[in-house]
Amino acid sequence: MTSPLQIGLIVFPDMTQLDATGPLQVFTSIQIFAPDPGAQVHLLWKDLEPVPTDAIMTLTPTMTFADCPQLDVLCVPGGQGTDALLNDPEVIDFVRRQGQGAQWVTSVCTGALVLGAAGLLDGYHAATHWSSMHLLEELGAIPTQQRVVVDRNRVTGGGVTAGIDFALTLVAKLVDQPTAEVIQLRMEYNPAPPFHAGHPDEAPAEIVNRYKDRVAPSLAKREQAVAEAAARFEV
Repeated sequence: MTSPLQIGLIVFPDMTQLDATGPLQVFTSIQIFAPDPGAQVHLLWKDLEPVPTDAIMTLTPTMTFADCPQLDVLCVPGGQGTDALLNDPEVIDFVRRQGQGAQWVTSVCTGALVLGAAGLLDGYHAATHWSSMHLLEELGAIPTQQRVVVDRNRVTGGGVTAGIDFALTLVAKLVDQPTAEVIQLRMEYNPAPPFHAGHPDEAPAEIVNRYKDRVAPSLAKREQAVAEAAARFEV
């Protein structure tokens, strides 16, 4: 790996901002608590125009795909916008090229589907948002119901808030566990959710059904996008 570490998170229209900003807060803390090796963190997109997220705020890319060096860590966040990325040749080519050279190939939430569409999860255990878990297999991955899944140099996080767990897990591998722990302490990451509704295994059935009903149309679009991406691998 390089020194400082080169860490890149892809940002894109209609992404879930916490998928990126949770890990971003963790990764940028490396420079504070582990200046050797330190880390340069890049927000990557096709151009440098501000990117709208699904939560009002915009994120401003700091580097284009064309100017990006070889990364030590490639991270693809998730959100509704991943559907458009699955069959975007420019994005898929960039992810595939960087993934082939990166020390760590990672994702949060439905970003795992983009890794899969780039052929980077074939035969790897992986996690994604629970509602899209059934789609991983179509892209060659082995769906794994865990909050963070580490399989060789692939590290995938579950939905949204799992991005913080994922990033802390990765920092322990990039630097060491004490550095990850002091970053966790800095963030006061000590979750105690007010309701037991964060996963369908715990949430009341009526809450799960309410969510599924609401997202059914968008999930159907995602399933179609995944089917199109998976077709590229068929001989």
